[in-house]
Amino acid sequence: MSHGLKHTELVGSLDCGTTSVRFILFNKYADIVAQHQLEFPQYYPHPGQVWHEHDVEEIQQHADICIAEALNSLEASGFSKQSVKVIGITNQRETTVAWSRSTGKPLCKAIVWADSRTKNTVAHYEQKLGETGIQVSPGIWKKEKEGVEALREITGLPLSTYFSAIKLRWMIDNYPNVFKAHNADDLCFGTIESWIVYNLLGGPKTNIHISEVSNASRTLLLNTATLKWEQSLVDFFGFRPSILPKLVSTSEVYGNIAYGPLTGVPIGGLVGDQQGALIGNKCLTRGEAKCTYGTGAFLLFCTGHDIVKSNHGLLSTIAYQPGPGAKPVYALEGSIAVAGSAVKWLRDQMKIISSAAEINSLAAQEPDTGGVYFVTAFSGLLAPYWDPGAAGLLIGISQYTNPSHIARAALEANAFQTRAIIESMKLDSGSDLKALKVDGGMTNGDVAMKILADIGGFRVIRPEMRESTALGSAICAGAAIKLFGWDLTKPESLSEVNTKGNVEFTAHRIEEERQKKWEKWQLAVKRSRNWEEGDVSKA
Repeated sequence: MSHGLKHTELVGSLDCGTTSVRFILFNKYADIVAQHQLEFPQYYPHPGQVWHEHDVEEIQQHADICIAEALNSLEASGFSKQSVKVIGITNQRETTVAWSRSTGKPLCKAIVWADSRTKNTVAHYEQKLGETGIQVSPGIWKKEKEGVEALREITGLPLSTYFSAIKLRWMIDNYPNVFKAHNADDLCFGTIESWIVYNLLGGPKTNIHISEVSNASRTLLLNTATLKWEQSLVDFFGFRPSILPKLVSTSEVYGNIAYGPLTGVPIGGLVGDQQGALIGNKCLTRGEAKCTYGTGAFLLFCTGHDIVKSNHGLLSTIAYQPGPGAKPVYALEGSIAVAGSAVKWLRDQMKIISSAAEINSLAAQEPDTGGVYFVTAFSGLLAPYWDPGAAGLLIGISQYTNPSHIARAALEANAFQTRAIIESMKLDSGSDLKALKVDGGMTNGDVAMKILADIGGFRVIRPEMRESTALGSAICAGAAIKLFGWDLTKPESLSEVNTKGNVEFTAHRIEEERQKKWEKWQLAVKRSRNWEEGDVSKA
């Protein structure tokens, strides 16, 4: 025990995002007591094509350093590391990891969620779905349109480059050592939380191969009603069942950390990052929604214990399962592939800003975009369009267009895509959205948030402490050991969590003007669609 250091009760969150890892320690009010963050390398092996990879050993090393450094900061501020009672893990979802069960080593680099190299794999399985279909019960097969519907019925998802099963199939088909491991029953498949928890709990020595249901619901292999792997889909994609992790709930003790400064501390929460942000924003009851603006943007709308099927291009997903055997809570989700990464593009490629924060002051120099619309389809469009062949488009440019117009158009693109998802959510759920809770890096800018409220026509609520994703996994972990009396099934038990300093943004634009801009945006999207196929008649 550390002499002379104060003791308190803290919960940790290891947040493994797309570009960085951070470890944050929270107290019972969700005040941040200590933290450390590190960016890790991104790999783009085929310039000009949308290939995006991560080295998961690097992610693990960065995670270990973040934990150690945050604990050093904790002790430097006078607290003992024994104060950390439990940790949670939250992670970028869909990013797909293949490793060897016998060595515990990755068999290739991970394929990142936004990577769309798998278009041909998707086309192959679309054809298979049309011709042979999937078996929905013994001897009963659904194909063509019925097959597509059956797939959505089981998983809540469409066939898309986005989801993990497609990425894993590509790995088996294209990397000989993954193929060999699959055939030899030596392959472990998982998303990032599976990989991180596997390592923290002892790696190949203990071989704890688990996957949490909110992450598993993004694989195209999980039955979201039964919370079990769907054998007909495992067969459909040609996987051996032995490669699949054991399914666990969002909030339970999975084991104790096997090494490092937190040796012996339990891991009590695992949750996909967007579901983590839903929990961190305390959107635990039907009709509450949040949007996280990071590299991409993800809007989740809580539908309670009901699976709401979307007829308007959204995904039905598991929000969380509050404990083993507990009734799951579901959400509708809309994903935008490009949000903060458009700002990064303006900074790194176009060099019209020198820091991400500068986009707000540049955009503020003009009252409007001067008629410019920016469809940020750098890797196709996700919800509600689902068009991998869409291309990025700047339209409405004149000789008067300046960098401020373009900066403003980038922020408007974010707002328009958010509105497109919310319009679909209203149609699917039958309920209106009064307010949207927001978090993530892009929400730091007031100009971006004013534009969002103005184009959306709803209130935007921004909390002061915006590490909602990390907080969500901390809440899951705390609830697993009943720390601070937190209970995911009783939202009132979180009444003291993250309550200070909300800022609200409201719409000022006249409705008629808002509608006119919205119609113009839809026209711009139409122009960007099916570009890669070169068939503009389909647009």
